[in-house]
Amino acid sequence: MDPREIPILPEGVDPTAPPVPAAPPPAPLPPSQKLPSPRQTLNYIRGLLENHGLEPKTKLGQNFLIDLNMLDLVVRSAELTREDSVLEVGTGTGTLTANLAASAGAVFTVEIDRNFHTLVQPLLGGRANVVTFLGDALARKNELNPDVLSGWAALTARCGCTRRKLVANLPYAVATPVISNLLIQSEFPIDRMVAMVQWEIGERLRAEVGTKDYSALSVLVQGVADVETVRKVSPANFHPRPKVDSAIVCIRPNPAKRARVGDVRKFREFLRDLYTLRRKNLRAALAGWPRGKSDKAEVDAKLKALGIDGNLRAEALDVDQHLALCRVFG
Repeated sequence: MDPREIPILPEGVDPTAPPVPAAPPPAPLPPSQKLPSPRQTLNYIRGLLENHGLEPKTKLGQNFLIDLNMLDLVVRSAELTREDSVLEVGTGTGTLTANLAASAGAVFTVEIDRNFHTLVQPLLGGRANVVTFLGDALARKNELNPDVLSGWAALTARCGCTRRKLVANLPYAVATPVISNLLIQSEFPIDRMVAMVQWEIGERLRAEVGTKDYSALSVLVQGVADVETVRKVSPANFHPRPKVDSAIVCIRPNPAKRARVGDVRKFREFLRDLYTLRRKNLRAALAGWPRGKSDKAEVDAKLKALGIDGNLRAEALDVDQHLALCRVFG
């Protein structure tokens, strides 16, 4: 025999001994314990919904992301480590949740639809770093659900995480209040938000002064954070397809900006009242203030002292000018 054909055996192994049988493969998990595939495709999601007799509800913004590249982009943009505790609003079929749990230290995921909350239990229940919450993320438009905040805090502490992030395919109807309420709360700092939102909302978040999309939301978010659009996303990337484009946005709260604003809640209330009358010029809007009318001569004097033309509308002012108005009129 050619020496090159003689197998090399570990030292001490008898070449005449019968082979040791291979260990049997591990038994598969029962259906109730199987974890979700992190690569849920359109066919997978369609089959999952059909098997459970579920139809996505448009009014709840149930448009599930099926483009795996976009899903990966959302997760990559969050730059997750085991130090991160993630809040996800809109669990859906658990597609994004499973991917987040693979990288983050903890994921607190919120689902308002009982059917979908039940659907994901056998899929996500085996993950020690995931808590699924049934309920609304909001207590009301201007307040986050305190049970969500306390539940997220408990999971964050249990998993020893030191940073908090929002990463979500946000239902369109709650995108603005979820983002703004997380930004104004002061109980804990948010390190980053990476969210799929309606394209129009994405444009408002990053709009520049004087443009048609510039609004109270633009001023509030840019007043305390840095905003960028990561990617525009077409309806074809979702099931079912929405009627509008979406955007992946990344919002990084900026401590220096927040310190300059001071009382962020007060600033939001001021912007809300000011933009209620946004079609009026500043002089008329501030004199006809929603909280009570003011003397026009006094308004003119204060605006002159600030160096702001009372004939301008609010959307013509930059963030610093809004802050100056808030300090004097807020």
